[in-house]
Amino acid sequence: MVMLLDKITKSFPGVRALNNASISLAAGEIHALMGENGAGKSTLIKIITGIHKQDSGSMTLDGQEISLASPREAIRLGITAVHQERNLIPRFSIAENILLEQLPTKNGLVDFSRANREAREHLAKIGLDVDPAIEVRHLSVAQMQMVEIAKALSHKAKVLLLDEPTASLTSAETETLFKLVRQLKTEGTAIVFVSHKLEEVLSLCDRVTVLRDGETTLEGADMAGMTRQTLIEAMIGRAERIVAHRDPRVSQGDAKLEVRGLSTAVGHRDISFTLGRGEILGLYGLVGAGRTELARALLGKDRITGGEVIIDGKPARIRSVEDAVKRHRIGYVSEDRKHEGVILEHPIRSNIAITVWSRIAKALGFLTARDETTVATPLSKQLEIRTPSLEQLVGNLSGGNQQKVSLSKWLAANADILIIDEPTVGIDIKAKAYFHELINDLADKGMSILLISSDMPEMVTLADRILVMHEFAIVSEYANDRRYENASRAIMSAIHAGREHSQAAAH
Repeated sequence: MVMLLDKITKSFPGVRALNNASISLAAGEIHALMGENGAGKSTLIKIITGIHKQDSGSMTLDGQEISLASPREAIRLGITAVHQERNLIPRFSIAENILLEQLPTKNGLVDFSRANREAREHLAKIGLDVDPAIEVRHLSVAQMQMVEIAKALSHKAKVLLLDEPTASLTSAETETLFKLVRQLKTEGTAIVFVSHKLEEVLSLCDRVTVLRDGETTLEGADMAGMTRQTLIEAMIGRAERIVAHRDPRVSQGDAKLEVRGLSTAVGHRDISFTLGRGEILGLYGLVGAGRTELARALLGKDRITGGEVIIDGKPARIRSVEDAVKRHRIGYVSEDRKHEGVILEHPIRSNIAITVWSRIAKALGFLTARDETTVATPLSKQLEIRTPSLEQLVGNLSGGNQQKVSLSKWLAANADILIIDEPTVGIDIKAKAYFHELINDLADKGMSILLISSDMPEMVTLADRILVMHEFAIVSEYANDRRYENASRAIMSAIHAGREHSQAAAH
């Protein structure tokens, strides 16, 4: 074994995160680490990478017991990780972020030419074709995730931990990553793979360890012959709850939102579609296709340069987010919930009530905690936000509960149109089923939903129709028959056709 963690226990004030948890990692192996949010996975990873120190239990590397004082020491010993929370410096270039601990120098100064060259080699390994001199803040969430992976690979690790590495990636980007992971396996790297996507785990991994409530329920089980149901029962202690498909007749209402010949300052051209009342309309595409940017334009964040937006049969001129929310009742659940969806340092009540502050404020804009609590209490119960109090800071909640808070503020604002961008990124299987049922329920009650997701099974499960985007244009529309193979084949064919058209035009 390259690495062994035996009977690891770790407690924080008021909670025992790990209780005699164990995992063994072998060279040339992809080892899945699974469990619900709060099961202890992230704590175990932080112990392996030197961020936390265990209260008891032992950790050995290459047969020698080790005690890590810091993440830098872990890197020195060949242990690197891509954490679920991004760890990039926004105003540094891609190359500077990738080579931060090992920037090449010349005559005492950073050799940027060599740094860009070396970074480009790491980016090529993961199939990301971007200029390494670009500042990270200009990248999409998915591109930032790829840079994180390139950064980890630059350390030539003997143990590589990947915590939800595909959460923001499309199916094509995921396949590129998997090819790389399999290559690292053949080179003898011990890989820990954390994912809530069971299909990925079943197809990629050799063995699996499952945590539940900080304890090991499966330890190093062989993945051969493992079933989805066995994994789910090990994680949650019961069978999976299946989300029923919506009756497609629900989506056949009149148009709530019409977009005609839309062009934007960021590159969209001739975008046209209709979103019906009570319909879930999917937007699918590879990274850089322009899906999130289209959402930003509809919210007034990016400038519309041509075409028109029609809401309830009337032309709508959306100049700002305030216009979108107050005049047209458009809500937006961001894919980047920690930076755009919620305010981590504020309590739950403030986050939920933020969209209606102007409505509930007293004279001179005075706002009380009681006013916010009155708004937040019924929504926190409706969405089953797990918290001892609405005074709890959102930063202390699990990813699933943070996403519930992000969604609930738009329910408080009585949004008629809801744009949901990657609704279940980094959320466990139980919470994911809950969100799918909630989205279906909102549509059944008449809300019009524009769904952006890079999770193909999720898109096929939820969307009534699917628009396929490529290079800031809609290249196809698919009437979803809820059959994954049919949808996947049609959607990827449309993307490939769009790519070939673009290449032919460029030549």
